[in-house]
Amino acid sequence: MIEATDFRNAMSLLTSAVSVVTTAGMSDRHGFTASAVCSVTDTPPTLLVCMNKASRSHAHFVENKILTVNVLGAQHEHISNLFASKLSSEERFQHGTWTELETGAPVLEDALVNFDCEIEQIQEVGTHTIFMCRIVAIQQNQHDQSLVYFNRAYHHVGQTEIA
Repeated sequence: MIEATDFRNAMSLLTSAVSVVTTAGMSDRHGFTASAVCSVTDTPPTLLVCMNKASRSHAHFVENKILTVNVLGAQHEHISNLFASKLSSEERFQHGTWTELETGAPVLEDALVNFDCEIEQIQEVGTHTIFMCRIVAIQQNQHDQSLVYFNRAYHHVGQTEIA
């Protein structure tokens, strides 16, 4: 039997891109910081997002059936921290410039890449929900560095500008 602590410690060594996942609907805008995002297939373009069922915005994602994965660049560490904090949803969205693509879910304008999605399947596994998401729009920006999470700390990956 593998203990939860041992699993979490081992998973902390799996480098992950940092994203802010957002939704919008009748109950306004909501979002959370995620590192559990993964491509599934390119035909049709699909990704999965894992979300803790205990999250205060969980019900909004299930109800809205849309989301945008905003993959953060190195300059977005503060945005990641805000969306992982106890701040209200309204306070979180006061930081950054937010627009929309196809679904109406909030899009961080200067993110590394935005995947605008419709949630096609929802699966509950233990403490989490897995959203299977069909990508309906993609927006990419020209940034040199990505924000990643490794060993419980942020790191920057990519080219650095030489002055």
